[in-house]
Amino acid sequence: MRRRGLLTLGLVSAAVLALGGGALALLAPGLQDGKLSPRGRDVMAGIGRAMLDGSLPAGEPAVAAALEGLLARVDRLVASLPPHAQSELSQLLALLGSTGGRRALAGLGDDWHTAPVARRQEALQAMRISGVALRQQAYHALHEIVGSAYFSEPATWRALGYPGPLPI
Repeated sequence: MRRRGLLTLGLVSAAVLALGGGALALLAPGLQDGKLSPRGRDVMAGIGRAMLDGSLPAGEPAVAAALEGLLARVDRLVASLPPHAQSELSQLLALLGSTGGRRALAGLGDDWHTAPVARRQEALQAMRISGVALRQQAYHALHEIVGSAYFSEPATWRALGYPGPLPI
């Protein structure tokens, strides 16, 4: 293939991806009515499980309860975001919830909730150290959301060794 053909293929592929991603964000958004949609909840729970591995309580029922608490706090965090930030987060979650978007942005073939935790962590690490700024920005946004939502709960402070604020 000649250089001109490669450039044309690249431009057409980028246009298709942009249009497909925009349509996907409209058809299956990551947020609905200022809260996580079912797809957004799956993505955030899967990412939260991977990012918080080692900080979550022991035992599957306790992990499930901790992740439900995380999702409730993410909903509260999302409600406090300005509309443009909610729109961008909704698009990101919609892309990460789709097979093509998940593969392109994170390099993860399986769904977030079915992939092994170690594989999710590898995918997130690849986003973090990627040479593509968009992938890095997506990772850092998700990292900040998960970290701030999870550790805003006083019950999680013990995992950090933080006893809480001193009495005055």
